Amino acid sequence: MGTVVLLALAAGAVWLLVNRKPRTGAGASAAARARQLRTPVVRLADLVGIRTSASRTAARYEAGAAGERATAALLAPLCQDGWTLLHDRALPQGRANVDHLAISPRGAVVLVDTKRWSARYRVRVAAGRLLHGTWDVTHRLSGTRHETAAVAAALGVPVVPLVVMHGAPVADGEQQHDGIRIVPADRALAVLRQLGRRAPAGRRPSDLAARAERRLPPYTGR
Repeated sequence: MGTVVLLALAAGAVWLLVNRKPRTGAGASAAARARQLRTPVVRLADLVGIRTSASRTAARYEAGAAGERATAALLAPLCQDGWTLLHDRALPQGRANVDHLAISPRGAVVLVDTKRWSARYRVRVAAGRLLHGTWDVTHRLSGTRHETAAVAAALGVPVVPLVVMHGAPVADGEQQHDGIRIVPADRALAVLRQLGRRAPAGRRPSDLAARAERRLPPYTGR
C-alpha cells in the first residue's frame, strides 16, 4: 500500500506542476488538454498498466500536439522570407482554434490545419468523399472549413485552407476536396511558398499581421 500511496503522490505532484499555468505556441492547447486528462488517478493507472479511456484520449491529443509542433518546424523557414506565422490561435467566437495561420509578404493568408492519421491507410478523394483507407472521413474537414470562414470574416480578406497530413500517405501527392487542398507534410513548405506568391487586393501584409495578432489571440482552452 505504501508504494501505491507514493506513486499517487508523485503523480499528483507532476500533474500540479504541468498544469500551473497556460502555455502557448504550436500544439499548446492539445498538449494542455492531454495534461488535463492525465489526472493523478489516470497517471497512477498508467503506472500499474491499466489503460483507461481518458489515457487513450490523452494519447490522441498528445499525438495531435506533436503533429502541430512538427508542422510549425517545417514552416519555420518562412519567417526568414518575411512571412508571419501564428500558431494555436483562438477564433473570435466559440471554442475552436486555428492550428497555424501563415501570412505571406504579399498579403496571401493561408490557414494551415495539421492532421496526423495512421500511416497504414492512404488518404484519397473518391466520389466526392474524403477517404482514409475505406473509411469516409469527410466530416473531419468541417472544422477546417469553419475555421477558414471565421478567420476570413475576422481579417476581412480571403483565406486559403491547407491541410498538412502527417503519417497517412496522400494519393498522387495531393488531394483536394471542396476547395481544401490536402498535402503530405514534406510538401507543405513548397506549397506555402507557391500560395504566398499570390497578391490579393486589400490590406497591407503588416496590417493583416497586426489584425490577426489582435483578433486571434493565443488559444488557452477557454
